[in-house]
Amino acid sequence: MITNEQRYSDIQHQWRKFINDDIIDNPDIIPDDILSSWVRSKQKKVNPYLKKIPVVLTEGQLQWRLCRNEEWINISIPYINKLYSLVRGSGFVVALCDHEGYLLKIIGDSDVTDRIRKGNFIPGACWHEDVSGTNGVGTVLEIKKPIQVFASEHYSLVSHHWTCSGAPIRDPDGVMIGVVDMTGPYNKTNPHTLGMVAATAHAIENALVAERALSLSQVSYYFQKTVIESVPEALIAFNKENRVELINDKAKRMLHLWPDIVGKHANDIFGGANGNFLHVLVHNEMISDAELKIFVEDKSLSFTVSANPILSASREVLGKIVTLNEINRARKLVASMTGARAKFRFNDIITCNARVCESITMARHAARSISNVLLLGESGTGKDILAQAIHNESMREHGPFIAINCAAIPRELLVSELIGYGDGAFTGSKRGGNAGKFELSHGGTIFLDEIGEIPLELQAILLRVIEEKAITRIGSKELRPIDVRIIAATNKNLKEEVEKKNFREDLYYRLNVLSIELIPLRERIDDIPHLVNHFIRKIGNIMHKEIQQVEDRVLEAFMHHSWPGNVRELQNIIERMINMAETDTLTIDHVPAEMRNPDPDKWHYGKEDMSLDEMERRIILNMMKSKLSKEAVATKLHIGRSTLYRKLRKYGIQ
Repeated sequence: MITNEQRYSDIQHQWRKFINDDIIDNPDIIPDDILSSWVRSKQKKVNPYLKKIPVVLTEGQLQWRLCRNEEWINISIPYINKLYSLVRGSGFVVALCDHEGYLLKIIGDSDVTDRIRKGNFIPGACWHEDVSGTNGVGTVLEIKKPIQVFASEHYSLVSHHWTCSGAPIRDPDGVMIGVVDMTGPYNKTNPHTLGMVAATAHAIENALVAERALSLSQVSYYFQKTVIESVPEALIAFNKENRVELINDKAKRMLHLWPDIVGKHANDIFGGANGNFLHVLVHNEMISDAELKIFVEDKSLSFTVSANPILSASREVLGKIVTLNEINRARKLVASMTGARAKFRFNDIITCNARVCESITMARHAARSISNVLLLGESGTGKDILAQAIHNESMREHGPFIAINCAAIPRELLVSELIGYGDGAFTGSKRGGNAGKFELSHGGTIFLDEIGEIPLELQAILLRVIEEKAITRIGSKELRPIDVRIIAATNKNLKEEVEKKNFREDLYYRLNVLSIELIPLRERIDDIPHLVNHFIRKIGNIMHKEIQQVEDRVLEAFMHHSWPGNVRELQNIIERMINMAETDTLTIDHVPAEMRNPDPDKWHYGKEDMSLDEMERRIILNMMKSKLSKEAVATKLHIGRSTLYRKLRKYGIQ
């Protein structure tokens, strides 16, 4: 599976060829709409090296455009606020633009809006394709359909670290009047982002249709029903007497309400047990995504609730519209948007070592289990990668994968980070409380790295979470059920920690249902050539450096090194060497000084010394024993079949 970083590098390589009038040698990775936009941008003589958009309206010109578009902007604002609420705090901004590509409204985290301001992603800036090249606003205006422009697919450098998802907004007559755009870091964006933006644009269009329909009494009912049914959340509109005026089918299903609910009073529908919800209806202030429980048929259901007063043209309150979203659905969406996903799979693990293959086999068995897993190994051996691979081959693959480093969070914050806190739990706490990592992992996997660093008082809480399959937030008495699979990891000897009374014995046995040991690099040196080749390709692509050769003395130095930092240390050294390389060859001079002339008493070949030829012989022999075809062996070794046959003859391998 190609990563966003690899995709960025591949496309940027083609982009450089295009702007330098070279022939694009891999056109398949560039969508047709993007390539066509590049051609238009070049024909319009757009500067591909722009660092700031050159056309920005004066304050007076901007106000004129805001007034001219006021009606549809006001209708759009609740929808873009809703879209932003789903991604708040994750690095995204949402923008509205007019039909000429001028930004009119931007909402987003202040630190993000400050960053994008440097490139003139501000109200009044013109992001039409003729001015700014390929982007999620101007290109939508040209092709008149939704599009996602990924990072280096932008024509100008100003947007190369962002991904824009844009969709057109049309008035009820089908005339394009603007664009809704969501922009965020390219490594946090996925195809679902475009779907969310397109759905928002569609909802705005439905709202525009509804606005016109409200003035036509004979068809108003049908338009109102169409609008509210297009909203993915449960929606109920109350009049100022708190009687139901409108309700969509989603709300009826979620709240188990009877069909003839329109006209009923809120007290008759929800009863006295739902005082908090009824309080929302009585007060006219706006509420956005507050956590709330509603009791339905003696069951407690959790929602995020938003409420907005319905105002007449003279600002008189006519009622209130309430939207309810199932909290688990909202959390899964937020987890997806903020990158809480596992990227690695078992096929991404580079090895031909028998012991590592055995660990992978055990991990595959663990993936098919529902039991907790404990990963044991030194720092840098890839415990996080194996945890992601287990998740991605389990039944929870489509659920969230939340990783937390227990050693990186202050002791006093770790409890609230894991189990969350309730409303008013402490001074400065978020209104409505905050979900912890266990709640956000519901339906998926939580990876507790450095589990041996958890203090004893938190170990008792963690044990209770495991046994009860539920959490109680700090400052709350409510027990919240969770469905989470735990993968823990440590570089400590937990048995010794139990004997020293630093780790609870009962928690150790709860976590150590399936234990998998990760082998340090010094004990799998037959993997070093493969890992070197892998990191050279990966890092070289990112740095746009093509390394063709590695001196034998480099590998010899690597074989003598003890690798206290394991695979992570090897990766860092390769990155350093590629940075230093001025040719396509890595030489012994690029190797850190302390590795060039190691102390012979500290050489680490493993259990016995091996020459490079002997190392190569063992690698090929192990791969042949694994029953791979000769073609597959040659592919994994990155050599031709004829070269493989020559080496088989050289080493006498049948």
